[in-house]
Amino acid sequence: MAWRNGCYDEVGHSKPLFLTIYIVVIIGIVFSSFYIFSAIYSSNPLASSSFSSISYNNPHLTDATPNISQLATVHTVPTTSPGPQNVWPKPIWDVPSHDKKMPPLEDFRLTKTLVQERVKDNVIIVTFGNYAFMDFILTWVKHLTDLGLSNLLVGAMDTELLEALYWKGVPVFDMGSHMSTVDVGWGSPTFHKMGREKVILIDSILPYGFELLMCDTDMVWLKNPLPYLARYPTADVLTSSDQLIPTVVDDSLEIWQEVNGAFNIGIFHWRPTESAKKLAKQWKEMLLADDKIWDQNGFNDIVHRQIGPSVDDDSGLVFAFDGNLKLGILPASIFCSGHTYFVQAMYQQLGLEPYAVHTTFQFGATEGKRHRLRGAMLFRDPAEYYNPPGGFFSFKPNIPKRLLLSGEHTVESHFTLINHQIKQIRTALAIASLLNRTLVMPPLWCMNDRLWYPHPGVLEGTMTRQPFLCPLDHVFEVNVMLKKLPEEEFGPDIDIREYSILDNPSLQPEVRNSWLDVKLCKEGSQDCDASNNTTVGGLLKFPKRSSEETFVKVFSSFKDVKVIKFSSVQDAFTGFTNKDREDKFRNRVKRYVGIWCCVADHPGHIYYDMYWDEKPEWKAIPPQTSEDDHPPW
Repeated sequence: MAWRNGCYDEVGHSKPLFLTIYIVVIIGIVFSSFYIFSAIYSSNPLASSSFSSISYNNPHLTDATPNISQLATVHTVPTTSPGPQNVWPKPIWDVPSHDKKMPPLEDFRLTKTLVQERVKDNVIIVTFGNYAFMDFILTWVKHLTDLGLSNLLVGAMDTELLEALYWKGVPVFDMGSHMSTVDVGWGSPTFHKMGREKVILIDSILPYGFELLMCDTDMVWLKNPLPYLARYPTADVLTSSDQLIPTVVDDSLEIWQEVNGAFNIGIFHWRPTESAKKLAKQWKEMLLADDKIWDQNGFNDIVHRQIGPSVDDDSGLVFAFDGNLKLGILPASIFCSGHTYFVQAMYQQLGLEPYAVHTTFQFGATEGKRHRLRGAMLFRDPAEYYNPPGGFFSFKPNIPKRLLLSGEHTVESHFTLINHQIKQIRTALAIASLLNRTLVMPPLWCMNDRLWYPHPGVLEGTMTRQPFLCPLDHVFEVNVMLKKLPEEEFGPDIDIREYSILDNPSLQPEVRNSWLDVKLCKEGSQDCDASNNTTVGGLLKFPKRSSEETFVKVFSSFKDVKVIKFSSVQDAFTGFTNKDREDKFRNRVKRYVGIWCCVADHPGHIYYDMYWDEKPEWKAIPPQTSEDDHPPW
């Protein structure tokens, strides 16, 4: 006390210069003391910033976190690295030198320092996944870098993915999840574990003070979203949704009072505000306390604890959660779901530019997601994908105008249109199998939508047009078509590609320039001679109703041609000569088609049948008994 009083007396009688000196000295002492105590305190693992991942074998989680389920393990990570940790000094895609060793795993721990290396304008863009989704992750990164964005990070849930991404020059961090490297499947326990990892990740990054754009791996960016997000600087959270009916016709936020679709957590933006951090913490605690809650349902429940009123008259933001959180719902027309992009093409009809597409509202599991993105030419594939062994077989589908444009849009007209296409695809699959070529699936036209619940064919209020180009997974089981089936039971594999592959810029010139057009002709007409395998002007005339032997004889001369395209496959092939091969082919392709949903009559679905035309009694009706409720195998 005497020292302090002496200082005050001395200051009181000194000139202004000495007053300034004394103040500077005192401030320096205070800050030095603070730094020393901070360093001591940060050595305590419980006091440091941390990233949590879920473990089912943690006996230590308890007293420090009495309100959190024992499913959580806290992986302690200091906010500042104890040593050099800049593992990303190079631009994205700049591959590390292979004469160097892989950095130690601890260098990839999530820390504020590691995130700060990638942040730009205080924003970090993050996704995460396991090795099974590496191609999705590379596609996600490629779209962002093509847009000129490099402020991104990928969370690796297994070491295999972390190492693979590192050697490809993709900024990655270790989530400490010890996740399986295989595709876990929607709704599985591991799927729900992945969802909890997302919540834990958000709760870990927000305290660093950066804006976080959190994304699922099964979405791609089509336009730089950051200027759009910056239009709403007061928003705490901006979320995508499963809204199917547009509430706005421009690029403004959805009108929250009219949104009836769930908030979708596959694309959402968080600012590091107190309200957002509070929401993330409570959401995490909710999920860790009950492993049966789906992360998205939990988010919707907690945000809807209070919804309204509007923040103001103009922005579209709404108070939610605790009454203080300012929430905005991104327009589904341009932050697209799988339905608004692939089925409704809402952005096209409204004349808008889409920012993103998320492969929701789809069928065929993960393979269905890939196929949709490939069809839209949005997926990143290696060069060999565009140049398969044996080459491609393609055909132009024949669809009469009356099936597309005449009559009412009913269940019957839908099946009449689809069955007409199925029959041609069945023939094309047989020819592709016979020629050992990869079949380019044609674009598919539908009258009615496919969903999981009863509806009148097209959801009222949506912008779905009839007819519309529908995703292949609306009719075909894409995951079955791409699965390796035992050859002894199902015959040779028949590889397929999306309808747009021959228009894809990634198609190599040697494939694009190696092309044979084939036109079906009536046998006996001019130049329609199966024994003549020469072409006239790049066109080969080929007899209708040709046998297996004729196909093999003629097209063996064109094995080096990369693309063979038929003008039509109607009545092109009479069938396999070998009955065993025919039976195995039938056994295979019967499994390629699924169900159409929905009709009001129980059980609410109708099975497609690959061989519907061989059953005179076939009708587009649901199974009449429980015994009949099975695929027509």
